[in-house]
Amino acid sequence: MPATRLAITGANGMVGTHVTRRAVQAGYQVRALVRAEDDHGELSRLGVEIVEWDLLESDSFPAAVADQEIIVHTAAHVGDWGPAEKYRAANVYGLDRLLQAVRREGKLRRWIQISSLGVYPAKHHYGLDETTPPNLDGFDGYTQTKAEADILLDKHTAEYGLPVVKMRPGFMYGEGDRHVVPPLVQLLRAGRVRMIGDGKMLSDNTYIGNFADAVMLALEKPGIEGEAFNIRDERLVDRNEFIGTVVQYLGTPFPRRVPLWFAKAAVGPVERIARLLRKQQAPLITHARMKFMTLNLAYSIDKAKRELGYCPKVDFQDGIKVALDWITGKKEE
Repeated sequence: MPATRLAITGANGMVGTHVTRRAVQAGYQVRALVRAEDDHGELSRLGVEIVEWDLLESDSFPAAVADQEIIVHTAAHVGDWGPAEKYRAANVYGLDRLLQAVRREGKLRRWIQISSLGVYPAKHHYGLDETTPPNLDGFDGYTQTKAEADILLDKHTAEYGLPVVKMRPGFMYGEGDRHVVPPLVQLLRAGRVRMIGDGKMLSDNTYIGNFADAVMLALEKPGIEGEAFNIRDERLVDRNEFIGTVVQYLGTPFPRRVPLWFAKAAVGPVERIARLLRKQQAPLITHARMKFMTLNLAYSIDKAKRELGYCPKVDFQDGIKVALDWITGKKEE
């Protein structure tokens, strides 16, 4: 019996790379969808089919999805700064056109959407589960358009029977991370990080190896079309442990603290000034970073455990060392 044909969009990204490795090991016939300018080295070594495409170029879609039975959609415009429309072009409009191409192809058996825990309301969470719908009032273009993408997928499911499964991770860290811990390391080394408040609120930390386990379970589990799953580590850490572990590894001082009331008062004016000046880089404090640093983000993963058999094996203390070794180059020593 021929191997199941599986395409992975954004196969060079952190999630895409890990899922590609795991899918090859599991015996899938993998097609890696990557941009022409990306490095294809590791994908070539894995022996997968490489197809160059671009989420913003509809002409590249037919060849990308031809004959594919499963698609794992990891590609997205990511970040926490910039106009929402820039994110929407890829995360919503590009997604919509890609779904249309898949529908025309007519061979899809399952679509795995890499969503985000950021689709939920930006407030404290103490065990929130998947019954809460996506919220469109995101603080930044990324979380707002990821919520819009989830709603778009629901529309395609209702109208065309799209067999979608949504995977919602928290902030991901580990080998291949370029968007969360590496910028933090740079800021800590430059002494430009401030702890906001007492640092006792829990984070939604998600080690990439744990998340890849969850995706592989979602590929194989029958009867879960139309479902969404929150994914995070078993043990959540507060910001004191998170930042404290990183600075101990780096040998840098623990950041000074800023009162929460002061940060709340400052974030609006700081963001407005940065937008007026058309800053391409996010200012030191933004609403998105306030959420990352100050809200309690303890989402429930009971559904993933119950229905997928998800069992996150790697603890934060082990996973963050892997991440920091990769970022600092110690892994190669």
